[in-house]
Amino acid sequence: MKVLIIGGSGFLGTELVRQATAAGWETAATYCSRPSGIPGALWYQLDLRAPGHIDGVLAAAAPGAVINATSGHSDWAVTADGSVRVAMAAAKRGCRLVHVSSDAVFSGSRMHYDETCLPDPLTPYGAAKATAETAVRLLAPGAAVARTSLIIGNGGSVHERRVHALAAGTHDGVLFTDDIRCPVHVEDLASALRELAVSDQAGMFHLAGADALSRHELGVLIARRDGLDAARLPAGRRADTLMPGALDVRLDSSATQGRVRTRLRGAREFLTAR
Repeated sequence: MKVLIIGGSGFLGTELVRQATAAGWETAATYCSRPSGIPGALWYQLDLRAPGHIDGVLAAAAPGAVINATSGHSDWAVTADGSVRVAMAAAKRGCRLVHVSSDAVFSGSRMHYDETCLPDPLTPYGAAKATAETAVRLLAPGAAVARTSLIIGNGGSVHERRVHALAAGTHDGVLFTDDIRCPVHVEDLASALRELAVSDQAGMFHLAGADALSRHELGVLIARRDGLDAARLPAGRRADTLMPGALDVRLDSSATQGRVRTRLRGAREFLTAR
């Protein structure tokens, strides 16, 4: 297997590179500012905002499959336009494409979302992700588009670092009790994405954890796992703020779980106390 991981230096990308190299895959990966230190991969600098740049990387790496795990956040030129460029380049070269999307494409108006639900985003990031989904499915009909939720690891995710900072009193803010998602472990997510990369399955997939939790509930689980005082975590309601975005978005991954072997654990399982 010869794979190119777009965004290989990010949190998810790093785990994808780790798993791919460990499996013996011929692995290439891209970075924006600096490559990851994981050995066994060929690294390419890539600016998705630059027309034609991805074509050069694909020509050099010559992958059979491309996993686009880049995170441009609300930068439309990266998250939307960049994903269009990846889809066009992958389709032109006949590469298998797996595109990673987000539950941010939903407004939360219906709470539970399966793979058939259409995007109705509330934020610029959600709009960029929704645009990318549509472009990928039109430009590369054989691609797999995988929506996911909050990505948790073994201490390295932004959510885990924030819990530690709040518990230590080095960061201001609160963990919302009414902002609900279905967190997924980065190892499970990367494993499922690699499964899709070697399959011929096309369409929409949901790769989220089995448990729906508020940000505060998630923080308490992280604190307990890491031996922190969960009582020090400040709680609040997102509905009482002016922060835009959906409150309650629960990805239903049951249909996808029937199509991939990787078991998508719930946070109550993978965040059990050490």
